[in-house]
Amino acid sequence: MKRFPAFDPPEYVEWKAEPELVRAFRATIERQPERAALVSRLTSDAKLSLYAGLVRARLHDVQLKRWVRTGVISKAWLGTGEEATTVGPVHALDREHDIVAPMIRNAAACCEMGMSLAAMLRAYLATDDSPSRGRDLHVGSLPDGVLQPISHVGDMVPVIAGVALTFKMKEERRVALTWVGDGSTNTAAAHEGTNFAAVQRLPAIFIIENNQVALGTRLEQHHLPGEYKDWAASYGVWGAQFDGNNVLDAYAATRIAAERCRTGQGPALLVAETFRMGGHATHDEREARDTFSARLFAQWGQRDPVGLYEEYLKEDGVKTKRLEEVEAGVAAEVERAAEEAIASREKMPKGETALDGVYANQEP
Repeated sequence: MKRFPAFDPPEYVEWKAEPELVRAFRATIERQPERAALVSRLTSDAKLSLYAGLVRARLHDVQLKRWVRTGVISKAWLGTGEEATTVGPVHALDREHDIVAPMIRNAAACCEMGMSLAAMLRAYLATDDSPSRGRDLHVGSLPDGVLQPISHVGDMVPVIAGVALTFKMKEERRVALTWVGDGSTNTAAAHEGTNFAAVQRLPAIFIIENNQVALGTRLEQHHLPGEYKDWAASYGVWGAQFDGNNVLDAYAATRIAAERCRTGQGPALLVAETFRMGGHATHDEREARDTFSARLFAQWGQRDPVGLYEEYLKEDGVKTKRLEEVEAGVAAEVERAAEEAIASREKMPKGETALDGVYANQEP
């Protein structure tokens, strides 16, 4: 994949695959027979679709960074380095019927569920034709199966539990999924929502996206024992871990969880180990670099989820030219979306519409 020195993390700019990490990527998939079987059944088109999803997620972030640098927007919240934790699970779902509630670092869930990139970018511009009609930069579209999140991290857990309760009551074979940051596992809402889903045996999947930091607080500073392998057992639910930088491992683990949910076996709690390759947002990149050592950034930078998956596909027989064609198609898609979004700035919402669509409105 093309690298962008002005926008990519420095560890990605001169990225080259380390043979040992490429072997480990494949070994991770082959280690568990059930996951390996699911990956083996993926068609060539499905594997390339996963690749397109990773590239789309990365270029969406690059576009937002470009807007920040050129003054179009003041800052952006990115998922760079964590793309596989979003793209793999979404592709494991029934995207016509299931529901997802992304966090800010899971913006790729929106386009992978069917939302247009232009709509996602318009959210940052607060235009009248943005998904929230200019009210919120958080993106969602219920017709596409995407619940619009709120800023309070962890609060989508009870919401998703409520959605899953509806599925259970209606006896629908549908699944509701959300991501929970390592920091937001400490919130009351996340605990209560997970416990409710466990007790009610709801078809919900909760993915703990352990990117090692909560805003600027390292994992070991806010969570003991510093890992989540026993988290599912504490709620009495089925759980599993997956490599959050390996899109195939993320896909397979979530596919297993989803099938369990559909057969009435209750919720699943998955733990994705990954790393945030930047600041909480674009305004505090320096703080992020001060929070962790350069060595740790270098280690996770070598595990670029896009680059490693490219190497896997090449070993799998996919020609470099084919990967370049997919990348070029996605790049053109992002460029068109950005142009459409910028053009929408002529359609800013009128002040008198601010109270439209609210639950209660008292006349003056």
